[in-house]
Amino acid sequence: MGSVTLATIIASGYRSFGMPVAVLRTLAITREAVNICCKKRVVAWSCRSSHIGALNCESSRIDVTHTTCTSPVNCYPEYQRLLPCPPQNHAPRVEHLVVSEGGPVLEYICKALDLPPLFVTDLIHFGAVYYALVSPQPPPSATPEQIRIFKEVTKPSVLRKRDSIRGKTIQEAQKTFRISSVDQFVEVGTYLRVYVHPKRFPRCYEIDWNSRIIAVAESYVVLDKPACTSVGGTTNNIEESCATFASRALGLTTPLITTHQIDNCTEGCVVLARTKEYCSIFHGKIREKKVKKLYLALAVAPVPTGVITHYMRPINRSPKLISEDYVKGWHMCQLEVIECRKVPWPSTVVQKKYCIEDCGWLKEGYAYECKINLLTGRTHQIRAQLAAYKAPLVGDSMYIPAAIAEIENPGLNPFGKYKKDYTSDDEKEMAVMEWISHYGKEPSVAIGLQACQISWDDGEQFYEAGSPWWRCEEA
Repeated sequence: MGSVTLATIIASGYRSFGMPVAVLRTLAITREAVNICCKKRVVAWSCRSSHIGALNCESSRIDVTHTTCTSPVNCYPEYQRLLPCPPQNHAPRVEHLVVSEGGPVLEYICKALDLPPLFVTDLIHFGAVYYALVSPQPPPSATPEQIRIFKEVTKPSVLRKRDSIRGKTIQEAQKTFRISSVDQFVEVGTYLRVYVHPKRFPRCYEIDWNSRIIAVAESYVVLDKPACTSVGGTTNNIEESCATFASRALGLTTPLITTHQIDNCTEGCVVLARTKEYCSIFHGKIREKKVKKLYLALAVAPVPTGVITHYMRPINRSPKLISEDYVKGWHMCQLEVIECRKVPWPSTVVQKKYCIEDCGWLKEGYAYECKINLLTGRTHQIRAQLAAYKAPLVGDSMYIPAAIAEIENPGLNPFGKYKKDYTSDDEKEMAVMEWISHYGKEPSVAIGLQACQISWDDGEQFYEAGSPWWRCEEA
């Protein structure tokens, strides 16, 4: 496996923005499984949990209708390439390795995980492989043998012999970076994290991206982002993103740059910079509150007009917990409901066309379309604030179940209007955990939310998205 061959493989990679989009085809999809192996001093553990400290794993929907086992030990698909893209995400599989034999990263991963070179090349291209000079602490699922090897390779006497970490603290040496080249050399003791099943976005291959371009300026592009897509990619997939596919649609040789985010399940206006300089300029406009965003939200119940204020728990994971009362250290969230009008509930045909999830809310024939001015920009802010008003968004599988639970049991929400008095911090924490358990999973399809307008420089730059999915014809 010579370097010339590897360079050729990378040169033909998907980030050649002029290449045609691959045809969608179903790949064999695995059952959820965990395989723990330890051989040749390789530390490897697969994980599924989304809460394992620094070793987080993505959660994803699982389709087990087609299963191909490569061995009787692990029931994984037969790996070939990452494209064509499967219509569903594979079951999560994240492998953590400690390098036992120095060499090119491609060769090491292929040998350690028994994966074909083209598949590992694709993973590196997708941004699904990370490294750190020193391994972080193993998760609770690690075996005694894996913990023993971790302690062996991180002993001070061993680390002192490594020139690569000289002058660095342990914390600095444990910082992870994305692998960008198949030829990158990894030395003994290097930590590798391999997202063997990166989160996929099949919707990218179904979109007419040229039709989603709102404006092309010298320094930026405004895109009407489709739902079920990522603006700039995820932790383990920087390939299947709006920035990449819009760049290809416009025939750009330099990829567009993300300037701000909206949720994967949300559609509407996003601004993508054409240069790093304008990306910094636009970030400055956001910080200085010179960018105004208006949203259309399709709620299951009416919402009062005017400014709504809540406080959001400052924890960087979902669901986002909201309090009606001030809580020290929590972030203030404000939005202005400009108008709220009663509209027909989306028909079965429209819901099926846009894959809207039935989240158990009792439909009454009508929904409520709200125009919202977002005054503070918090993750999930509109979704969480409207859910706190018992008016979650249509199709929002994360927040609707909790809203239903609170309606059925008004004292369930420890931060709600009918919250109970708790005798101790432990009792309050138990109530918080119980409350979180009533939330659902993050939607993998569209919800009733659109970033309908974006403007900056006092309206000098003003752009609007097309009609939201719920206004589209049933044809």
